[in-house]
Amino acid sequence: MSVTQLNDEHRGEEILAVFDTAFGELLAADPAAFRVKFRKMAASAFAFYRGTAALFYHDLDAEKRGGPFLDDRTSRVWIHGDLHAENFGTYMDSTGRLIFNVNDFDEAYVGPFTWDLKRFSASIALIGYAKALGDDQITELVRVYAGAYRDRMRALATGAKSDEVPPFTLDTAEGPLLDALRDARSLTRFGLLDSMTEIRDFERRFAPGGGSIELDAATRYKVLAAFDGYLETLPETSLARPDSYRVKDVVGRRGIGIGSAGLPSYNILLEGHSDALENDVVIYIKQAQTPAVSRHITDPAIRDYFRHEGHRTVISQRALQQHADPWLGWTELGGAGQLVAEVSPYAVDLDWGDIDDPEEIAGVVADLGRATATMHAAADDTSGESLVPFSTERAIDAAIAADEEGFAPLLVDFAHSYGARARADHQIFVDLFRNGRIPGL
Repeated sequence: MSVTQLNDEHRGEEILAVFDTAFGELLAADPAAFRVKFRKMAASAFAFYRGTAALFYHDLDAEKRGGPFLDDRTSRVWIHGDLHAENFGTYMDSTGRLIFNVNDFDEAYVGPFTWDLKRFSASIALIGYAKALGDDQITELVRVYAGAYRDRMRALATGAKSDEVPPFTLDTAEGPLLDALRDARSLTRFGLLDSMTEIRDFERRFAPGGGSIELDAATRYKVLAAFDGYLETLPETSLARPDSYRVKDVVGRRGIGIGSAGLPSYNILLEGHSDALENDVVIYIKQAQTPAVSRHITDPAIRDYFRHEGHRTVISQRALQQHADPWLGWTELGGAGQLVAEVSPYAVDLDWGDIDDPEEIAGVVADLGRATATMHAAADDTSGESLVPFSTERAIDAAIAADEEGFAPLLVDFAHSYGARARADHQIFVDLFRNGRIPGL
């Protein structure tokens, strides 16, 4: 056996060990869902990278003891936890504005701010490689991201007015971000409801099929009890009128996506803000997962701050996202923490499929750098949570200012090295999967 084969064999065992820790229980409970997940991950190195945050943080574990730009404060800020290039998109905020920004906060936690930046930078290297960009072009894209993040963070730290650092909206966004917002604006609540429900006996109900699972009476009772607990976690301003509490229907669903394989979930149909059937609201209750980064952050003050993973997800999202979904809340079901939020009619993810011109890619990457800085800056002593009791933007700004010249090269070097690692790992994973070497499948 050659040295390369020995190294691949050793790395394969390492990958399997990380998978067992991260997915073992869920995989044993629902192997079919994980077969779907792993086939999606096998499609490309980027898809593999998306589904392996646990492996990413396993590889970064040595940094928990410190690293460039990390001190007592910048090592414990609110972070997204899975900040790759496809975790951006549109949402309708609580003020009724369509916003383009970071989405999907399932992996959010408290940790080193550079971990978000490194995860994003490596994802750009993978996208660049898939689009046949040269190493110099990938280097420039990561530099653009680092520069945009740095400039926005400096502006926020020095007290720039809100109109100088506006969010990405229909009025301020450009290029593919504006396209996503316009696509979101063309969507309607009626369209969402039409795809999931039907009207029977003059009332809206979930339609059969389409992945929905009819619940037995005992399960339905437990879900409705969990819903009652969830209502207590909502801000007082969330619901427009008392009828908004009224449940019309409940169905079960099972997650089979890259990030939600094996996680049981439920959809609940609620009365909208009027008697009109087109205003009804669909919310989901989903078992929250243990964030990959939490296995490598040992501070008990952080771990003990959260009641369960549902509470952790919601508190993190409210900290990181300004004007978050008014339906966002948590509950417990079957002894497990649950995340609750609206199935939004206005969610459109950033589509990289048609973004091929290097200049256009650079413009998008710069915007995502600014969005990342805005997210990090939102989650500090003014967010209403005591876990990060200092100004995040000032702490990060000061840390970068201490070594301005080293900031972008740190991310560039990591992007290239970990991008190459992820591409090699993807091939190792495919061979493990297709040869039946993943236990439980």
